[in-house]
Amino acid sequence: MDWTWFLFRFHGRINRARLWLSLLVVLCWMAFVAALVAGAGRLLGGPTAFSFNLTDIFAVLDPDTFRGLTRADIVPAAFHVILTPLFVWAFAAGAIKRLHDRDRSGWWTVPFFVVPGLINQYAERIPGTNLPAIVGGAGALLSLWGFVELYCLAGDPWPNRFGPNPLPKVRSSERSGRPRPSAPAWDQHKELEFTPHVASPPLAEAAISSTSPPAK
Repeated sequence: MDWTWFLFRFHGRINRARLWLSLLVVLCWMAFVAALVAGAGRLLGGPTAFSFNLTDIFAVLDPDTFRGLTRADIVPAAFHVILTPLFVWAFAAGAIKRLHDRDRSGWWTVPFFVVPGLINQYAERIPGTNLPAIVGGAGALLSLWGFVELYCLAGDPWPNRFGPNPLPKVRSSERSGRPRPSAPAWDQHKELEFTPHVASPPLAEAAISSTSPPAK
C-alpha cells in the first residue's frame, strides 16, 4: 500500500476499514509524541502532562489559547502548533477519501468536523443561557451524522466520479445485488434417465462372420 497517498493525499477512495486504520495511525502518532514530550518535561523539569486532540486545531487558531502562557508552557505549545496541523491533515485525508467512497465531495468535512469543532471551541462565549446549549446540541448532531456517514455506512459498490470501488470485485457484485454465476442445477429427471444399451457383436465375431463362406 502507498502510505504517502493513504495518509496525506486527498484523491481516490478508501473503505471503512482503511478509514479506521488511518484513525488508528493518527492516534498512535499522538500518543507517541505526547509520551515523548511528557518524558522530556519530566527530565527537564517541565510539565509532565501532555496530550493531543484532533480538535486542538481550533485551539491553536484561537488567540486566547496563548494568553497567560508561562515559560514551562512554551515547549508544549510549540509542539501543538507544529504537529497538530500534521495530524489534522492526515485525518482529513482519510475522511475526504472516505467521503469520496460515499460519492460525496470532500467539502462535507465542513459540516461534519469544522462546524462542530468551532462550536466546541466558541460555544461557551455565546451570550445567553439557552443559546449555547442549543448550538452545542446542533454541533453534537452534526458530529454524530459525520461519524455514521464515514465510519458506519458502506460505500458505492460501483465506480463513481472519484474512482473505482476499493473493495474486491466479488464483494462488489454481492453488494450491488447482481446475480453471481453459479453451477448448473442438478436435474433429477436427467440423472434418472436410462438409455438402453444397444448390443453389437464383438469385433472378433464380426470379422469371422464376414470372412466365412456362405453355407450351402
